[in-house]
Amino acid sequence: MKKLLIPLAIAATLAAAAPGLALAQAAKAPAAATQGSPSKLVLDNSQRILSALESRRAEFTRDRGALRQFVMTEFNNMFDRDYAARQVLGRHGRGASDADIKAFADALADGLMQRYGSSLLDFNTQLRVRVTAESPLPRGLGVKVSSELLRSGGDAIPVDYLLRQSGGQWKVFDVMVEGVSFVQTFRQQFDGELQRKSIQQVAKELRSGQLQAAPANRK
Repeated sequence: MKKLLIPLAIAATLAAAAPGLALAQAAKAPAAATQGSPSKLVLDNSQRILSALESRRAEFTRDRGALRQFVMTEFNNMFDRDYAARQVLGRHGRGASDADIKAFADALADGLMQRYGSSLLDFNTQLRVRVTAESPLPRGLGVKVSSELLRSGGDAIPVDYLLRQSGGQWKVFDVMVEGVSFVQTFRQQFDGELQRKSIQQVAKELRSGQLQAAPANRK
């Protein structure tokens, strides 16, 4: 996986967080991005998270506990953790109890925040967001919002969000940065472990640090 791709995916996921005050002006969206649509959600709130990371950079650098709390709060607000966990588990999650799914989801999220949360301070947050398309997912599973993170003097970074309705709200369950899926990445990573161990055991090892959500980097 490319350098900083996972923290960037986390930041991109946070960018679709629950509605709040946009602190920076995003690029103009296509006409499809109407009020209340997933595109509108992504467009209006992406820069809020990036701006908060930038404006509180000094505080978060001094106090990593505050950074962790900020990231976890935003992550929990918008990410459909249990549904995403089922996607990561794939065939291993068939017939699994809700308790097992939740244990794995919590362990994976906590592991990601522990390992990559601080890395969010390492990349440039002076970005703009452009929504390029919104399209339905097959079988009515939700929608895909395609966007680009625009960097001054750099190539645009394509980011796709997969969202579904959960509890009357749009929730993100997968993010693809430069075509690399958050869900697929970790499904591949944990497949071998889940062939040999129970979901509970893998979750326990994630929590203890024996296993880490750390797929190999790729160029």
